[in-house]
Amino acid sequence: MRPIRATTLGLLLCTGLAGCVTQGGVSQHGAAPSGEATQAAQALYTKGQFDQAAQAYLALAGQDSAHRDYYKLLAAEAYRQEGALDRAAPVVADIHRSRLEGEDALRFDALRAEIALKNNDPAAALSYTGKPSSRVSPQVEQRLAELRARAQAASNDPWSAAQTRVELDGQLRGLDREQNRREIVSLLTGMGSQPLTERAGALPPNDPMRPWVIEAQSQLGNVTRTPAVLDQAVGTVTGDKGVREGYKVPTKVALLLPLTGPLAGAGAAIRDGFFTNYVEAAHTNAPRPDVVVYDAGNDAAHAVAAYDKAVAEGARFVVGPLNRDGVTAIFAKGALPAPMLTLNYPNDNKNLPPAGANEFGLLPETEGAQVADHMADRGMHTALVIVSTDDFARRAGNAFKAEWQARGGTVTSQATLDSASIDFASQLSAPADQDPATSGVFISMKPQQARLLLPQLRLAKITLPVFATSHVYSGGDDATADRDLEGVEFCDAPWLFDGQPGLPRRADLSSALPSTRGVAARLFAFGMDAWGLVPYIDWMRGHPGSYLPGATGQLVADEFGRVRRVLIWARFTDGVAHPVAGSLELEAPAAAPNVESGGG
Repeated sequence: MRPIRATTLGLLLCTGLAGCVTQGGVSQHGAAPSGEATQAAQALYTKGQFDQAAQAYLALAGQDSAHRDYYKLLAAEAYRQEGALDRAAPVVADIHRSRLEGEDALRFDALRAEIALKNNDPAAALSYTGKPSSRVSPQVEQRLAELRARAQAASNDPWSAAQTRVELDGQLRGLDREQNRREIVSLLTGMGSQPLTERAGALPPNDPMRPWVIEAQSQLGNVTRTPAVLDQAVGTVTGDKGVREGYKVPTKVALLLPLTGPLAGAGAAIRDGFFTNYVEAAHTNAPRPDVVVYDAGNDAAHAVAAYDKAVAEGARFVVGPLNRDGVTAIFAKGALPAPMLTLNYPNDNKNLPPAGANEFGLLPETEGAQVADHMADRGMHTALVIVSTDDFARRAGNAFKAEWQARGGTVTSQATLDSASIDFASQLSAPADQDPATSGVFISMKPQQARLLLPQLRLAKITLPVFATSHVYSGGDDATADRDLEGVEFCDAPWLFDGQPGLPRRADLSSALPSTRGVAARLFAFGMDAWGLVPYIDWMRGHPGSYLPGATGQLVADEFGRVRRVLIWARFTDGVAHPVAGSLELEAPAAAPNVESGGG
């Protein structure tokens, strides 16, 4: 039973977990006493009249010496539900634990632990909340675990507290689980970067703490490479009937996209990619759901309305919306009636996605971090950072620097180039170290600006190799315009170069679908992956090491439902971009640092 006034204690995780006290149990004589007076007290408790229930139980304790301690336990629990833990304390002090049996004794321990925590005595609270030696009800087990975690945190042991909450996580649902997850991340980030890094270094590869540590490190800006190696593509055909492992589709899917307004063009490209891959799935005879497209508009209100309408009309899974405000507003609903795969991230990505939600987006942070990893893997130690004033470039640059420094690299200089300017000479100076084996240049900007920058780098006698985010590539061949980008390496979606086997070829579609050409092609690929993830996202979350060979990269989902991408590497040669041989590495991408999220 959920309490009515438990939140006034200021001690509870939330009303559902730590505030849940079920009246009843067994007395020292084996069975809960019954009778009119006992039933009347229970009725008061059930109605939320906790003070009156406590008085009734105390009266019963005075009348029935055989069940005295049992009735006092019920009285103390009623006071606790009232929010009067101070009134419960003397009642608890007068109870003999040896006269309680089974879970009644553990409920008594939980009360003693709460009182000890209120009295700033975490050591006593820990002594009362050891793991039960025998099987107990989930409610009692969860309550003791939550109190143990609070006692560990109050004892200045946040690591143990986080471990206890991670063990508890799989037992919780809904708001209880979301709050517990926030507590885990808060405990770990509160440790600070260096202590957390030291703890992480001692963890075995499959330790359940590892994904939480990665999440905390990401929020601290201490970005590190995810150690997991992707070893199995989803969809492996098993058995005589050709069943694809992990493939599971709902009966009806809603696709929420902006069909009108300033984002309509992006919505159309994503829709075209989604249905192209959806139709392709028919060739494998895999079951497919019905799909209905809803106009989610360009703001939060329209996105929420579209989600609610889709659910009301029977959608069992929702893909979208595209705008960040819409994602934020839907997440604010709390428990979601239908699971979803968003096509962007919420405005504040410090909180984990709610239960049933999965996040997918074309983040510039992912690209910036991957460039840093690529340069570090080449043996480079120093870097020049040059970005434009565009928002995507700022975010990619911040992610690059965070990952670069986490990998031990040094930024020797950095410049931000105004997109309206054409002369960058005053902002460029050759570094002392011009060894191309140990130094490089990171850039993030659009093609037009990069074409102006590269000749000026040479004039400034900066001869280092240049590495870029996908924004440097216009999405199509223009050998004359791109000749100035000679040698620049950049990360991008493999489908743009038909570099991902098993997908409809871009070259075969470009004549019929305008959305496969130019910069829109990345959104088309994004739409292809939106459909590709629908049947496999649950499997990927539960099977570390599994990945989807997607149009935008190798896709991996962490246990929180965040989909990350490993992109392909390409290089400009004679003005034309070509994939770098062997560049589609099967490594999990770096976690994006805690900077503003959103679509590119």
